[in-house]
Amino acid sequence: MEKETRLGRKREEMWPKPKSAGPGICKMKVMVFRQMRRFAVKLPVLLSILLLAAAMSSAQVIEYEANGLKYQTLSRRGLTIIVTHMPNHVAGFGLIQVSISNGSDFYWTVQPEDFAYMKQEVPMTAISAGQVVDVLLDKGSHSDVVKLVTSYENSLYGIPHMRSTNGYEQRRQSAMSMGINAKLKAAATASAIALAQTRLAPGQSTDGSIFIPLTRELKTLSGGHLVFRAQGETFEFNAD
Repeated sequence: MEKETRLGRKREEMWPKPKSAGPGICKMKVMVFRQMRRFAVKLPVLLSILLLAAAMSSAQVIEYEANGLKYQTLSRRGLTIIVTHMPNHVAGFGLIQVSISNGSDFYWTVQPEDFAYMKQEVPMTAISAGQVVDVLLDKGSHSDVVKLVTSYENSLYGIPHMRSTNGYEQRRQSAMSMGINAKLKAAATASAIALAQTRLAPGQSTDGSIFIPLTRELKTLSGGHLVFRAQGETFEFNAD
């Protein structure tokens, strides 16, 4: 009997019985369970945010042709920009027609100086609307007027369903009443066509032409690509 008791004690020393879970361990299990349940509730929201971020970061340029012109369109955070090259050069500038639509629920401020033509990583920034008028007042001619109007209207009206709320049509009505001689008329035409600094409310749109200075190194707007930066976003279009 005594021998059996000793053997039992040895077994207990070698393989002690598990202790019952105390109140602290139970409380810890409850806390872990609650945290897991909260994470499970938030998981769909986190996945939605990640998917939205991935979609925004992978926004791609869409290219299409209309009336013989090639257009590129790109959207970020609700702002959609459509660009196309205008075939004629005017007074030493290459021209790109731009249409901008604000489909977001906040204001966007756009200006021509936010556009740059990149070639071999060297940016050539567009000039302001005021500078465009000054150039045409100094160098403008009747042929410049014809080039501007013909090229711009062909590119603008080639965009399906594009009707700006604050664009060329509105500016043209006031600008065409300005000036009599060739230089004044060219400047008035440029003021109607050139993209001006605009604050777009949700649902508003605008259009205009940006004027890129041409140089000995950049004789034509070819072999590069257009970049637009505003409010922390970068719109990078495809190479020509």
